[in-house]
Amino acid sequence: MGFEEEITGSENFNPFSLVALWRRFRQDPLAVVGMIGIIFILFLALFAPLLANGRPWLLYREGHLSSPAFSFLFSPDSNETTVEKIFNYFLLLIPLFVFVQLVFWKLAAKWRWMAILILALALTVPFILGGKRLDKTDWRKVSQNLGEGEFAVFAPVPYGPFENVAKPYQKSSVRHWFGTDEIGRDVFSRMLYGARVSLAVGILATMLSLGIGVTLGLMAGYFGGTFDILAMRIVEIVICFPTFLLLLILMSILIENKFTQSILLVILVIGLTGWTGFTRLVRGESLKQRALPYIHSCEVIGLPKWRILFIHLLPNVSGPVMVAFTFGVAAAILTESGLSFLGFGVQPPTASWGELIRQAFADPFTYWHLIFWPGLALFITLSAFNFTAEGLRKMLDPKA
Repeated sequence: MGFEEEITGSENFNPFSLVALWRRFRQDPLAVVGMIGIIFILFLALFAPLLANGRPWLLYREGHLSSPAFSFLFSPDSNETTVEKIFNYFLLLIPLFVFVQLVFWKLAAKWRWMAILILALALTVPFILGGKRLDKTDWRKVSQNLGEGEFAVFAPVPYGPFENVAKPYQKSSVRHWFGTDEIGRDVFSRMLYGARVSLAVGILATMLSLGIGVTLGLMAGYFGGTFDILAMRIVEIVICFPTFLLLLILMSILIENKFTQSILLVILVIGLTGWTGFTRLVRGESLKQRALPYIHSCEVIGLPKWRILFIHLLPNVSGPVMVAFTFGVAAAILTESGLSFLGFGVQPPTASWGELIRQAFADPFTYWHLIFWPGLALFITLSAFNFTAEGLRKMLDPKA
């Protein structure tokens, strides 16, 4: 062990304590339920094309076997191609990861990880080269006209999120589990793809806020003085603005300028307005850690400032940050739904839970299915993140 590790190792995060932390986390039943809920929502969002798709996954016709749905994973017919490609990328990467781990389990771990890295990089190529594609083929009609020996295999819900497949505002039925929306699109299919929107906004926007807030908070807490005063004045100025009103103003300006990637706009706006809480939290924790001997020891041996901040100081303030991040994801999801409900969030025809609820605004009692199912999805998702965050807080708090 080097000199640097000797003087700082006792204060840094100990990876061997993960087992003990997990045992503490499991003692909270609501936290475990919340974690299961998050995994369930992530599963639905990730595998949405396998669960609801208007194109057959397998089509045997005229002696040829093809997969019309597979090719559109690389070139989704959506305005929000960036987010769709991100989810589709992980949809394909996870089976590759499992395949390498199971088939090449006898190889050393470093060779397995190297193979996974090569496959992950190779998989990015078709997603980068693939552009937006439009497909107006009625595949259900095609499947009805197949000859003898020919077949088509569809997803459990054979409707895409943009297809007009029935009369508007139909109630829940065997054919359309959650009914249809104002122009006859299947609500269940749109909710699955809407989960992608909610999770993308929640996670990516909170990560953006986290990056800004943690960096500024660490620097303000460590350097102090004039930098700390200026940073806190900036935080106070941003906090003085009504956040939701500021979001509405920024989104209206960006939408008027014809930006098409509305999900990226929502992520950008929420991320750039939600960093103040992280900054104040990390600054407070950094001020406490700044006075401890291990920081002084790092300075005495002449470590670079960036190394002190991000290698030694950051791991010791990461506990509260993890809790705040989980709560922040729930808050960002709720904010996106509110913006979409008001018409300033994700723009049609992209599916969003808030946009579905908005369609029932004219007559909520008649179109109750457009409120109940998206509202239930929001309730489950927000509760899952909040329960998990509370479990993390208790797990990381020695006084809990």
